[in-house]
Amino acid sequence: MQSASHATSVKVIGANGQISLGKQFAGRQVLVEEQEAGVWLVRTATVIPDNERWLHEPQAGAALSHAMIWSKQHPASDAQTDAILDAAARA
Repeated sequence: MQSASHATSVKVIGANGQISLGKQFAGRQVLVEEQEAGVWLVRTATVIPDNERWLHEPQAGAALSHAMIWSKQHPASDAQTDAILDAAARA
């Protein structure tokens, strides 16, 4: 667990309404929570798109783990490619 550091600094909100938190946070997504008028809590966050949320559910995780184990036990091979393509063409 990370230890909490409570560094305080003064920032100026620019004319365009932006504030710089530093280059170490460039490109990061943050949650901004207004706790009361003039009091904001800014936290870094990882946002999961709605259409990818299912990947983070336990059932999907178990299925993906099972698939990874299967794929390690059954390495990819091109040995039967011609036979499979011929069978598909006849179907």
